[in-house]
Amino acid sequence: MLTERQLLILEAVIRNYTEAGQPIGSKTLQQQLPVHVSSATIRNEMAVLEQQGYIAKEHSSSGRIPSLKGYRYYVDNLMKPSKLDRNALHDIRNSFGNEFQKIDEILATSAKILSDLTSYTAISLKPEAKDLHLEGFRLVELGNQQVMVILVTSDGTVESQTFTMPSGISGSELEAVIRLINDKVVGLPLRQVIVRLNECLPLLNRYLHQPAGFIDVFGNILNRAVKEQVYVGGKMNLLDFSKDASLEQIKSLYSLVDHAQGIGSLVDSSKDGISVKLGDELPSILLQNYSLISATFDDGNHGQGTIAILGPTNMPYSKMIGLITVFRDELTKRINDYYQKF
Repeated sequence: MLTERQLLILEAVIRNYTEAGQPIGSKTLQQQLPVHVSSATIRNEMAVLEQQGYIAKEHSSSGRIPSLKGYRYYVDNLMKPSKLDRNALHDIRNSFGNEFQKIDEILATSAKILSDLTSYTAISLKPEAKDLHLEGFRLVELGNQQVMVILVTSDGTVESQTFTMPSGISGSELEAVIRLINDKVVGLPLRQVIVRLNECLPLLNRYLHQPAGFIDVFGNILNRAVKEQVYVGGKMNLLDFSKDASLEQIKSLYSLVDHAQGIGSLVDSSKDGISVKLGDELPSILLQNYSLISATFDDGNHGQGTIAILGPTNMPYSKMIGLITVFRDELTKRINDYYQKF
């Protein structure tokens, strides 16, 4: 257990380092602590904190900086989220001021706004849509037995995939397939579409020699429509904090941020509320000097999504967690407003 004085010193070391990025010594701490103690006493307490792994020296004659253990203790036990001022809240609401045609646009915009607000890399994961319906279906002939299967869901999402039709199928048979699918599955919840199509196999067999393959294509498109999709804003911001990295590490880091699915895999969307991962708690060794703050949001109807910021370990956690908490609430409101149109 840390004493009250040790807690004050640890909090002050972290506050200084997250604000200035510089090690702090006992004389500076003496001026900042809310209690009067001598510089020698502060040095002794800092030595104890260092022995216990909460702070560290960059070199023998330097002041102290927080360790990952110190950050972890601070986030879990000492930190209180900052309140967002009215101007910042007004800026967030104005940034979301557009009319959106697709839920994907809201998520992509949210990643950009959050990145602009923080100067970090921002990640938005689309909710897994539980109650979406199949709104429309089309088959577009491309020639050489190729057709494009196009599905439209009730949130405005459009997904497509090409499919090779069996040789010898006529235009009238293709029209029959279109009518059958429109009659049987358009308007159904997405989770029921494949079940209903499988029930229609005897009918599809009249027109398609390989209806199972066609249903597989349908399933692939539907999976893309409902699964989590990843949107990343400020990808290159991550490289701003890699000053000590080698060229190979920078190349690997660039490769990580350049692939949305790769960076999206860092986010654990199974945890409710606010989550903070520090350094070696992240799955990539490239991110030892980074932290990830994520927040889940749930509109109650269409599943749970996640927003996150990925930045340096010495980010101002109190400010960032306060910001992402308010941002999540505003994003949830925008998504709710959007779905009310359908």
